[in-house]
Amino acid sequence: MEKIVELGLLYDFYGELLTARQKEILESFILDDLSLSEIGELYSVSRQGVHDMIRRSTVTLRGYEEKLKLVEKFMSIKEKAAQIDSLLRNRQGEDIDKVKEISREILQEL
Repeated sequence: MEKIVELGLLYDFYGELLTARQKEILESFILDDLSLSEIGELYSVSRQGVHDMIRRSTVTLRGYEEKLKLVEKFMSIKEKAAQIDSLLRNRQGEDIDKVKEISREILQEL
């Protein structure tokens, strides 16, 4: 998984568990795509301070994932729902249509 995508997923699942400052800086980095220097100027922190905050926050988020495995479970369910949809794509019948609909809803919710 690409590093920024992984960090985005971790933040989506566990971001609320970070401090307000960590959240602000990570959001600027992940969502706003600001450079370390830009974030530093925005929050009156050195570039190195921003780097350290992002690194510590990332370690914290990965620690939550190690313990809770929410992102791993999410990715597994998403893959299974996609497989269901793929397997049923060429089938016909009213029940199969309902299963297709449900699997698509699951994929959209994920």
